[in-house]
Amino acid sequence: MGWFDGWFGSSDTSGSDPLRRLDPKLREFLERESPVKYNAPPTQTTPSPPPPEEPRQAQKQPSSTATNTVTTTTAEQQQQEQQPHVPPESLYQDGRYAHLWKTYRPLAAIEAETKSDNEKLTDVLEAFKERKGLIGRAALENCAEEQVEWSQCMRGGSLRARMTMCRDEVHRFERCYNAQSRLLKALGYLSVRGRNPDVDEDIQMRADELYHRMLAQEQEAEKARAEGREVPAFKPLFDDSGASAAGAGVGAAGGATAEGAASATNVPEPSAAIVASWKDKLEKLPPEEREAEEKALRAEHRAKAEMAMQIQQLWAEQAKEREARKAEGKETIMDKFASLAASWRGPKSA
Repeated sequence: MGWFDGWFGSSDTSGSDPLRRLDPKLREFLERESPVKYNAPPTQTTPSPPPPEEPRQAQKQPSSTATNTVTTTTAEQQQQEQQPHVPPESLYQDGRYAHLWKTYRPLAAIEAETKSDNEKLTDVLEAFKERKGLIGRAALENCAEEQVEWSQCMRGGSLRARMTMCRDEVHRFERCYNAQSRLLKALGYLSVRGRNPDVDEDIQMRADELYHRMLAQEQEAEKARAEGREVPAFKPLFDDSGASAAGAGVGAAGGATAEGAASATNVPEPSAAIVASWKDKLEKLPPEEREAEEKALRAEHRAKAEMAMQIQQLWAEQAKEREARKAEGKETIMDKFASLAASWRGPKSA
C-alpha cells in the first residue's frame, strides 16, 4: 500500500529515503560505484533536556577563570618571545618587515669602523669642546630671567641705567652665568657619554636650585647684618643630604652614577703645582662661592684627564695595529713615520 503513502503521507520516519526498499547488496553496490555519494537524511529525534547543573560546577567556575587567565598571559608572553626582533629605528615594533632589518647596522657603528686614526682623535677633542659649549648653553637656560632683565633694561630702562649701560643687570647676569657653570661642572653635567638625557636634565635643575639657595642665604645674611644680629650658620651647598638626594634622582633617571664613579677612580690626582694654583684662584672669590669653584675645578681636571686617557688608548691601539702590519710585512710609509714620531715622543714624556 505504498501508493497511499504518496497521497496521504506516511508516519514512518524513513519515508524520505528513496533507497529504503532496495536490496542491501544492490544498495551497497550503488553506493560504491556511483560518482555521487548519497547520504541518507538524519532521523528527526527530539532533543533531550540538558541535565541540571550541579552546585559543584558553579563552585569550580572561579578556579577555571583564574586558570584561563594564567593560560592567556602565558600565551601572550610566548607570542611576544616568538615575535622577530627589530631595532628601535623601525616604525613597526610588532615584528613586521623583520627580514629586512636582519642585516641592518646603525650608521654610527659603520662610520666608527671606517674612521681613520686622525678622525678618531678629532672626535675625542671635539667631544671635549662640545661638552664645554653645552655647559655654557645650560647655564644660559638657567639664567634666562637675568638675561631678560638685562634686555628690558637696554630697551626701556631708566636714564641712569642706560647711561651706565645697565651695569647692575649685567653684573647679575655674569654672576649667574659663572655660578651656574661652576655648579654644572661640580655636579657632573655631561660627564658620562651615552647617559640618559634625563639624568643631565635633573643635574641642570639641581644646579639652578643650588644657585637660588645660595642667593637666599646671602640675602638672609645681609638682613642679619643690617639688623645687628649674628649671621646664621648655613649648611654647605654640597652637604650629604643634598648629595644623596641628587644621587637618588640621577640613579632613578638613568642609573649611570656607578659608571661615573668607576671612571673617576682611574683618574690621577692633581699635582701639587695645580693644587697651589687652585688655592690662589679660590682666595680671590667670596667664601660662599669657594666650595662650588673647588668642585668645578676638580671636575674639569677629571674631564681633561679622561680625555688624555682616551687619546693614550687610541695611540696604544694604533701602535698595536702598526706592529701587526709590520709582522705581516705590510708596513706602510706612514707607519714608519708614526713609529719614528712615537720614539721621539717617548723620551720627552719620560
